[in-house]
Amino acid sequence: MALSVFCRKWRFCSLPPPVVPCRSFRSDAALEALSKASEAKTPSVLVLYNYPSFSGAFSALFAHLYHSRLNLPCLILPFSSAIPFRVEDVCIQGLKECYFLDFLGPKGFALELFKQTSCKVIGFDHRKSTLAKIPAPKENLNENLALHVNLEKSSSFAVYEYFSSKLSEIVSDDENSIGLIDPKDRERVELVLKYIEDGDLRRWSLPDSETFNVGIREWRSKLNCITNPQMYKQLMEMSAMDIIAGGISSVSTRQIAANKLLDKVFKVRLGRGLYGECLGVRLYGSSDLIDEIGKELSRRSAVAGLRSIGAVVYMQRNNLKMCLRSMDVNTDTSEISKACGGGGSPGSSSFIIRMDEYNKWLSSCSS
Repeated sequence: MALSVFCRKWRFCSLPPPVVPCRSFRSDAALEALSKASEAKTPSVLVLYNYPSFSGAFSALFAHLYHSRLNLPCLILPFSSAIPFRVEDVCIQGLKECYFLDFLGPKGFALELFKQTSCKVIGFDHRKSTLAKIPAPKENLNENLALHVNLEKSSSFAVYEYFSSKLSEIVSDDENSIGLIDPKDRERVELVLKYIEDGDLRRWSLPDSETFNVGIREWRSKLNCITNPQMYKQLMEMSAMDIIAGGISSVSTRQIAANKLLDKVFKVRLGRGLYGECLGVRLYGSSDLIDEIGKELSRRSAVAGLRSIGAVVYMQRNNLKMCLRSMDVNTDTSEISKACGGGGSPGSSSFIIRMDEYNKWLSSCSS
């Protein structure tokens, strides 16, 4: 399902200024860059990308390549929902275009930016949850506010195709021109994008797709172009095969460690049995292996004839937390977590649970 929406009726919800740690996303360096751009009235293009997201980072790479190919100045910054920019931060003088890559900004942000600057705002996202935030299209809407949501294509692929097409239209008459990506790199980069999309859309249809997603995790800390000026070069050099090889090594090491913690498995009556039963384990100490343990429990639960969910319980500060994982694309753990005041995605969610309630979830029969 593809949707291109032009909307004008987002209400802007102002947020109180957060306390910002050094070198964060709304950092002195980012604000200084915005200030300098405003004073110089260049660049006329601002690119905000979802951090820490691989689709967001690769989308930023394609925006960088496009503007570099044409020698057009643009300012690219990571946008974290944990410490977001305020609208007034990004209202720089001379701003003509602003891109939201792999997200559409906080509700009301894009419209308020458009109102204050009259710039063209273009956004890309692939998440179903985003659709609920976009009003139905109305007549006579301003096309300078273009928000694109494609549920069948990851944001990184959509942005890649967008800037590739846009560049082709401009340089099509130049026989010496090259595309957005050099031919020698194109196949390798596009394969990485396919693997990222396979995980983003939870298809898991490519060989070693899950292993790829494990291997690529080590790059997550490098996706801030402010603190890592080499980000674009590193993304361009990525190889899916190298990432998978690293993932295989990491999976093996972590799985061995996780299996050592699976000697005391028990049944969990999810929602006192309302959502069926699955296998669970209680951790004491480090919670670094929650994902591996939860997925292994999900597999074991399915084999045991229970729901394909793994429950990992541990203390987070002074709260008892339950994390749910599922390897079954038809199983949605988030419906359970949301009912218990938590949240997450279908395959990975969590919530805080009181000890007395947790005890009512435990089956009297251990496996």
